[in-house]
Amino acid sequence: MAYQSKFRRRQRPRFCAFCVNKEAKIDYKQPDAFRRYITNKGKIRPRRQTGVCAKHQRRVAIAIKRARHLALLTFSSAD
Repeated sequence: MAYQSKFRRRQRPRFCAFCVNKEAKIDYKQPDAFRRYITNKGKIRPRRQTGVCAKHQRRVAIAIKRARHLALLTFSSAD
């Protein structure tokens, strides 16, 4: 039995937004849908922050990269 801190909170389970909503599509032509998955500096957020499953995280990352390539999204912010 592993030691657990008495201050550790129990996290509520996260559900992938794309798995729950089957009608939501990952499309690079809709850059506004990806604002949630990008930081202020333009980096792609990791799975642990977004709560997306591994399969959909890979698809989101590919769609963001395609949108950047076509200049629908910026590579970085102007800071």
